Amino acid sequence: MPGQWVYEVGDIVKLKKPHPCGSNEWEILRVGADFRLKCMGCSHQVMVARKLVEKNTRGLRKPEQNNL
Repeated sequence: MPGQWVYEVGDIVKLKKPHPCGSNEWEILRVGADFRLKCMGCSHQVMVARKLVEKNTRGLRKPEQNNL
């Protein structure tokens, strides 16, 4: 169901189809009408429409916080 996820910069999103490098996890660099995503496998950056990201999201996790 689109809209069930709350996207924030720095989150790791798992998408339906893998990138050609083999990774299907992306870091969110920009949120808005379009998302800027960075592939976690090869660091390639792409701009994707919000509607496509919401449709193809299979998982979302927050980055780990290292508290000293």
